Amino acid sequence: MTVEQIIDVPANRRVTLDIPKAIPEGKVILTFTPASKTASSVETTRKPISQYFGIISPDTFGDGVDYQRKLRDEWDA
Repeated sequence: MTVEQIIDVPANRRVTLDIPKAIPEGKVILTFTPASKTASSVETTRKPISQYFGIISPDTFGDGVDYQRKLRDEWDA
């Protein structure tokens, strides 16, 4: 489960979190990512995945199934 909330940091730099009841008690990992300017700038810095389409030639690995079988043939039986 991921909970995301965009906040304004006050001048005293203190932030209080109210955790949703859906989050179970115990250890959690808290990730802090400061935005460069505004929250909307975070969204605009992400590149669309479509720009990576076609980077690797289809001839790089050939037929996907044949390539996968070749890798599996290297495993000890």
